[in-house]
Amino acid sequence: MINLLNGSTPAGILVALAGRARLGRGPDGLLTGTGYRLPVPPAPAFCLGNVILTRLDGTDTLPPRLLRHEARHATQFAWCGGLAMIPLYLAAAGTSWVLTGDFGSRNPFERLAGLADGGYADRPLRPRLTVWIGAGQGLTGRRRPAAVPGADEGGRAPAGRDGSTATPSR
Repeated sequence: MINLLNGSTPAGILVALAGRARLGRGPDGLLTGTGYRLPVPPAPAFCLGNVILTRLDGTDTLPPRLLRHEARHATQFAWCGGLAMIPLYLAAAGTSWVLTGDFGSRNPFERLAGLADGGYADRPLRPRLTVWIGAGQGLTGRRRPAAVPGADEGGRAPAGRDGSTATPSR
């Protein structure tokens, strides 16, 4: 109901019609559009509001895992206020591509929808980024404390006359 009111489901129906998909009822209030023919997006299935579109024809069914994945995206459309999810998703996909060379691997929308269910792999950061991002981190992944003159091995500053370890303001 939320995606109907926020406009994302009507937009999904319009995209389904433009892509000559055959609309049918899916589980949990979702609509499925099979036989989608437009070249974009290139994904085998995608969601717009409560409409799940796929290039599969009517005789094929979406695998249950992929259907669950796309249904989670329908919930994300509701949480994002509808069509506002599209630029948010595209920004997240672009960031994921820069970090890993893959549009889904570090995309929080895909991660929350279940990477494996959507056919995505959990790819590592690009090697140069791993070195660059990891340069200031220890083995735990936490940032190392800045070096303080006279600090002990744990990076803690020496105690002042009053027992405080706070560094003076400049």
